[in-house]
Parts: sequence; structure tokens; C-alpha cells
Amino acid sequence: MERKTTKHDLRSAATRERLIAVARTLFAQRGYADVGTEEIVQTAGVTRGALYHQFRDKAELFTAVVEAVETRIVAEVTAALAEPTTDPVERLISGARAFLAACADPATERIVLRDAPAVLGAARWQELSERYGLGLVQQAVHTLLADGTFAPQPAAPLARLLLGALNEAARYVSAAEDPRAATEECLRIIGGMLDGLRTAPGADRR
Repeated sequence: MERKTTKHDLRSAATRERLIAVARTLFAQRGYADVGTEEIVQTAGVTRGALYHQFRDKAELFTAVVEAVETRIVAEVTAALAEPTTDPVERLISGARAFLAACADPATERIVLRDAPAVLGAARWQELSERYGLGLVQQAVHTLLADGTFAPQPAAPLARLLLGALNEAARYVSAAEDPRAATEECLRIIGGMLDGLRTAPGADRR
């Protein structure tokens, strides 16, 4: 029998979302190391007990913030991938553009690209990156292989290599003096890489 959602459940969920939203703003402004739990609970208007009921410690709250940011990025990339186009490779480039635009946002850059690897550790950060980004890249790669746009090749390593290239491009763009110009540079290179994966004209596309 399915358990009914109670008022307590709703209040608990609202408290959790409030803490994540407040922590996200504070972490984006000053970074993980310079924000204490006392400031978080005071700004959120909750008790320390409420914080520790929801999260084991500040690091676990930060992980929830990173996941919230990653979820928003996935939504923006998914919307870009759904845009109509006659060239499926251009659709993938649109997704890459949306990803780089999201990562160029100062809040995203500080939380996901700067603080997350240091706070979570490289392995955990990589795990989260793959959990939220790899599925989208894999889906796009499988589609392009299935319809013959890409020449036959192993899908799994190709998806991981493309995700790695996108993550490195995000770091480059976020550190650039002119993020817009850096984005266009990266998209030209990524576009060239994707064009190189296309099935040769006249080749059997089955």
C-alpha cells in the first residue's frame, strides 16, 4: 500500500529545498570554504537541527546543491537538443552550446567547476558529471549511429570522449576573459570533431 504524503513530509521537503536554494546562493557568492552552516540556517530561517535532520554535514548539503545545478543544466541541454533541425549534428552542437552557456554562468562555474572537484574529490565529481551528463551524450550518440549519420564505431567510448571534451571546453570557457569568444572557438572545434565522425558521402549508411 502506497504511503500517503503528510503535512510533515511537505514541510520537510520545503525545508530541504529552502536550505539548498539558500546554500546555492551563498556558495555561488563566496565559495564553499567561506560559508558556514550558521549563516546558512540563519539566512534560511531554520534551526541547526533542521539542517542536520536533512543533511549529515555541510559537505552533504553542498552535494545536494551541485546536483540541483546539474539538474538545471540537463534541463537546458535537453531543451536545446529538442529544437528542430534538418542536421542531427547541428542538434548536438546546439546542446553543446547550451551546456557551455550554463557553465559560463558565474554561479555554475564556482559551484560545479571550481569548488565541486575540491570539496567532493575528483572521483565523486566525475561520478556526478557522468550521472547527469553521460546519459544525454549517450542518447545522442546512439541516435546518430543508428540513423547512419556517424560512421559505425563503439558507442560507449565515443560518448565518454565527447563528454570529456565538453567538460574541458567548459573549464576553458569559464576561465576565459571573453567567454563568448571562447565558446565560439570551442564550438568550432567540437563541430569539426563531429563532422569527422560522419559517415563518408556515398558510404552504406545502414
